[in-house]
Amino acid sequence: MPANEDTVSLYSDTETRPTPGMRAAMAAAEVGDEQKAEDPTILRLQERVADLLGKEAALWLPTGTMCNLVAVKTHTRPGDALIAEGMAHVIRAESGGAALASGVMVQPIQTERGIFTPAELDAAMDRVVAVPVPYGQPVGLVCVEQTHNFGGGAVWKPEELRAVSACARARGVPLHMDGARLLNACVASGVPAATFAAEVDSVWIDFTKGLGAPIGAVLAGSRDFLAAARRYKQLFGGAMRQAGIAAAGCLYALDHHVDRLAEDHEHARLLARGLSGIDGVAVRTAEPDTNMVFFDIGGLGLSNRKFVDRLAASGVRVSGAGGDIRAVTHLDVSRAGIERAVSVIAGIASATHH
Repeated sequence: MPANEDTVSLYSDTETRPTPGMRAAMAAAEVGDEQKAEDPTILRLQERVADLLGKEAALWLPTGTMCNLVAVKTHTRPGDALIAEGMAHVIRAESGGAALASGVMVQPIQTERGIFTPAELDAAMDRVVAVPVPYGQPVGLVCVEQTHNFGGGAVWKPEELRAVSACARARGVPLHMDGARLLNACVASGVPAATFAAEVDSVWIDFTKGLGAPIGAVLAGSRDFLAAARRYKQLFGGAMRQAGIAAAGCLYALDHHVDRLAEDHEHARLLARGLSGIDGVAVRTAEPDTNMVFFDIGGLGLSNRKFVDRLAASGVRVSGAGGDIRAVTHLDVSRAGIERAVSVIAGIASATHH
């Protein structure tokens, strides 16, 4: 059920709506045939993202999931192993796309917050590259996710990423970053996007989450990598026509919606503090890194499904995430909305204790 104007939607930051300024920029966009690399607004966006990430080139795609699909296909060969954290989006939330499109076998690394160590990566690669040959298989790609969604919006620190990157490179394996919320990590940590991106061979950013655009993601890397990726973009149906209309919204987001991500992070901390004071609710991280709050409601004696439904009936939307409840702040959620959500959850908790 779509949220109405009175709903506090903490379901996901994908539920943001274009602001009036963004809509105006999209309406005025200069356009051309994107498939032929003739859309001037797309070209400007690609150049800007490549510069932002410190990469040689960048490629527009309609969605972040397609960025991962194209990147995995470009980096790997059928039969390769793909190593990623066990709850990574590329494993958990892309309908098996890596296996279906690229024929790779996933080797997961299980962690608490989505961030693994060089030792854990080495161990995962050792499990795959069995001895003696030919029982093992090549490791084609390692993926990291910044921020890590199902790790509670956790931020990879530069030194953590650098260590994992060195480990992968020492073994000749490329490293890909799912950077759907990379700019959240940058705002939270004060680290430039290019610093994180320098440690990986390919990276993309999504414009349809905290940045608030309705369409689009951009994949960046070397010119050679993107020349190969362009073929798969075409193959998977990612080539578009007058896509500058969408790209204009992304450019507007870069100009107006990056710094304000700090407000979403503050709202997440406000929400976590409010929930921490409610009996029967256990917040996973008292001070969230970014814009996600994961919490357990087992102490309320309700199933997650019943809790989500009761909350929705009171005008607050959240989602289930494994055994937890996930609440995500974004530009369409105000401080008043956070306070209302805490009040409604407190009311549900009080009712279950009587």
